[in-house]
Amino acid sequence: MKDISSLRIVFMGTPEFAVASLDALAKAGCQIVGVVTAPDKPAGRGMKLTESAVKQYATANGLPVLQPAKLKDPAFIEDLRLLKADLQIVVAFRMLPEIVWNMPPMGSVNLHGSLLPQYRGAAPINWAVINGETITGVTTFKLKHEIDTGDILLQESFPIHENETAGEVHDRMKEIGAQLLVKTIQGLAAGTLEEKPQEFFEKETNEKMDLRHAPKIFTDTCRIQFNQPVTQVHNLVRGLSPFPGAFTLLNNKTLKIYRTEKLLLTHEQAPGTPDTDGKTFLRFACPDGYLLVKELQLEGKKKMGVEEFLRGYRFE
Repeated sequence: MKDISSLRIVFMGTPEFAVASLDALAKAGCQIVGVVTAPDKPAGRGMKLTESAVKQYATANGLPVLQPAKLKDPAFIEDLRLLKADLQIVVAFRMLPEIVWNMPPMGSVNLHGSLLPQYRGAAPINWAVINGETITGVTTFKLKHEIDTGDILLQESFPIHENETAGEVHDRMKEIGAQLLVKTIQGLAAGTLEEKPQEFFEKETNEKMDLRHAPKIFTDTCRIQFNQPVTQVHNLVRGLSPFPGAFTLLNNKTLKIYRTEKLLLTHEQAPGTPDTDGKTFLRFACPDGYLLVKELQLEGKKKMGVEEFLRGYRFE
């Protein structure tokens, strides 16, 4: 039985989502001996070299940083070995080669934004919202060869609300996940955690679970199809908000829609027809009702609420 502070931990992550976990581990007294993150990349209008959110946190808190371009680079592998980690923690990072994830004696633990085995893949938060799930969660598991298939350590679930966006779920999830990660490391240090293989069969029926996946989001996914039920369209919009954003065309210009409500009622308008009073509301027809737009961005304009948009836009 070890104390959490006695474990030498290497943390791997890149975006803001991972910072919450790194911060929680540091505040819990974990010994972070190194941080691995993406190389600096050009960003913004001036294409200035920009550090990842994780690197910014690590630098500000005096943590050693490694930024390999290639994870199989012998120089990086040697630098990683010299850190003599007992355990590696991976949050929102690249797929690791076996030489990396299998290096520490206690292995590598990943935090994933779903209740595995559901929603394996790159965009679990988006797809859970797009598919209209009312519950999601976070999972800590041990990494192995196939992506997102390792033995589960801990899980915690929480609700997704009817009008909540993927961005809002993300912000709640990063905090819940950070605390679950701390509990996971405490359990591993104490030797009280049992690894459980991902279950593919429902115990009650012994029938194979209907597994839903979470692949990368592409442009075609973001195109709104107004011939679908209004609930499905509403879920697509909130599942892609704030990024990359669901879109349609309005007078041959791209209109991104970020926040909506649904109105179920019978009408005679063709799907996709815009309807507005020119002042307070803009809605698009679906077969079983209307999609009420609350926040949007027309090509070449800033993001704004619907009333501000209507003050400056004239429908043909």
